[in-house]
Amino acid sequence: MLIVRGIDMKRPRKIKDYCPSCDTHTNMDLSRGKNRPGSELRKGQRRFRRVTSGYGGFPWSKPSGAGKPVKRVYLKYTCSECGKTWQKKCIRSRKLEFTE
Repeated sequence: MLIVRGIDMKRPRKIKDYCPSCDTHTNMDLSRGKNRPGSELRKGQRRFRRVTSGYGGFPWSKPSGAGKPVKRVYLKYTCSECGKTWQKKCIRSRKLEFTE
């Protein structure tokens, strides 16, 4: 997998990659996935809820300035043989384009 940080990425729509379900290399359809919503049961979220609850203001100030120049991009892989779909690790990119 090509990991390039901070620049525009061009990826093919179809690639050949390993499918753990088929246990072979098959043709994959790539699409842009969405990051899952954060769980309320995670340690950081529990800490955040505890600190912000009750009387008092927000525990820390908001960061000033613009947002990050690059966003996390999640790629969704779909196997053409078995039809299983999964997301791999995210990459950081300004813009993601799929080429045919």
